[in-house]
Amino acid sequence: MTADRLGPTSRTFFSQRLRLHYVDWGNPDAPPLLLLHGGRDHCRNWDWMAEALRDDHHVIAPDLRGHGESAWSASGHYTMAGYIYDLAQLIHQQRLAPVDIVAHSLGGNIALRYAGIYPDAVRRLVAIEGIGPGPRSHTDAERKPITERMRGWIDEQRASAGQQPRRYATLEDALARMQAANKHLSPDQARHLTQHGVNQNEDGTYSWKFDHYVRVWPPYDMTREEIAELWGRIICPTLLVYGRESWASNPAEDGRLGYFHNARVLAVEGAGHWVHHDRLELFLDEVRTFLA
Repeated sequence: MTADRLGPTSRTFFSQRLRLHYVDWGNPDAPPLLLLHGGRDHCRNWDWMAEALRDDHHVIAPDLRGHGESAWSASGHYTMAGYIYDLAQLIHQQRLAPVDIVAHSLGGNIALRYAGIYPDAVRRLVAIEGIGPGPRSHTDAERKPITERMRGWIDEQRASAGQQPRRYATLEDALARMQAANKHLSPDQARHLTQHGVNQNEDGTYSWKFDHYVRVWPPYDMTREEIAELWGRIICPTLLVYGRESWASNPAEDGRLGYFHNARVLAVEGAGHWVHHDRLELFLDEVRTFLA
């Protein structure tokens, strides 16, 4: 790697007293592009895309709170409102608006809601399976009374309090877990994601960097109608991506595309939930064309 092709620079910013981390791939005079990872992931999962796009964009990839090198919530409580605030703070503090965003899963959910709250702040938006499971799953959850949801959440929080992060005896053991999670990953991809996704413990074992409390979803959130209202406020061109082999449903078929005014769906064959890993070259071509 030549001197002018060094990797990203690690930077920090603060949001709600949390010290949050992001990587900056340079080229600050180019149009800004934010890459938002999904749940239990980290910002370095975008390295292949960032390297390919850095010549034409100022690429910034943050670690969500509780993930990667970002601080964990002291309360162990992670809400969509908090994630959205963090994104709003990063864009505000770094004066990135109007910004292009490419986001995956949880990151896509955050970015879509942000774009509805601040329509003028987002120029173009790519969301990889960012609108969540199909409408039926939301309906089932919403049928539960608040007492049942609160009790379930309290039970989950208590269970998490008694858990210790899983420890892997070797890096190879953690790598095997990464490979088992996504059959499409090449050996090099899996190793890269694992190396940037673990910390080594004092006893020499390895554990994932994310806070295990991020698995516990709050008992209350925006209603389905409120989320759909935000989707309807998005004015930028939007690309909704999903993998044909994923658990996600096609938003063009389940009715959710109808909430958007300026969106289209890209269904990718031979890809699961991590389309940007499973079909990297195809996805890059689509993103380049879309952002252009």
